Amino acid sequence: MNELNREEFLGISFSHHIEILRKTTILHEVLFYIHETVLHKWDKYELRNKLKVDLYHKQGAAPNNFLQTLPARHARKAVGMFKDEYLLDFINVEEIEVNKPDDVDERVVEQAIVRNIKQFIMTFGKDFAFIGNQYHLEIFNEELFPDLLFFNRELNCMVVVELKKGAFKPGYIGQLQTYMRVLDDKIRKPHENPTIGILLCKSADKAFVEYVIRDYNSPMGVSTYKTAADMEEHLRQSLPDMEEMRKLLIESPDKKA
Repeated sequence: MNELNREEFLGISFSHHIEILRKTTILHEVLFYIHETVLHKWDKYELRNKLKVDLYHKQGAAPNNFLQTLPARHARKAVGMFKDEYLLDFINVEEIEVNKPDDVDERVVEQAIVRNIKQFIMTFGKDFAFIGNQYHLEIFNEELFPDLLFFNRELNCMVVVELKKGAFKPGYIGQLQTYMRVLDDKIRKPHENPTIGILLCKSADKAFVEYVIRDYNSPMGVSTYKTAADMEEHLRQSLPDMEEMRKLLIESPDKKA
């Protein structure tokens, strides 16, 4: 993102520009905050908070092939939407037993996300709607069950998320692309954009991921995740109690009144 987008530049207020110019030093950083402000519709105060925490240096884009596989405008939105790492602090790692097979471990992660789907969507990004987990697909008498399926209003497309407990492996990309192809052939509606795939695994080398996915013709990215147990002790202690957070999330406005 090294070129000024005139529409985005004019799409934010003078006060937004002042906030950005006060806290940034290089053009790429300026363009990043302009783009993110337009994309997420931040008001001046929310932008100020993002600048304060230095979002530009702390939030990288997920390794992806969006620029090669999507129309330019759509690709820029996708690049800005998916992060390279997510904190899934609501996952109870004590439930994940090291002596279980990987597929069982991944199901535990999946179920934790489903039980806390509101928190996951808030972490994952804006304008996501949850369609389902273990979504049933069938083609040539073969049954397929992608882990998580969403629809994103901003991108106007389905987003399929495949979970892996361990490190990134090239074979996972082929599995994800198969899900995407069947979703596009069988489920996608005529007015929708092609499905985007996100592989969510415990660790990944960015350079290796980009090398692997650059020749694939389906739009996909690879992100990693951390649980509360992966955080440094002083950061983990600063997190609010998860049970209290759950109560707040499910509490209705009438009960608060």
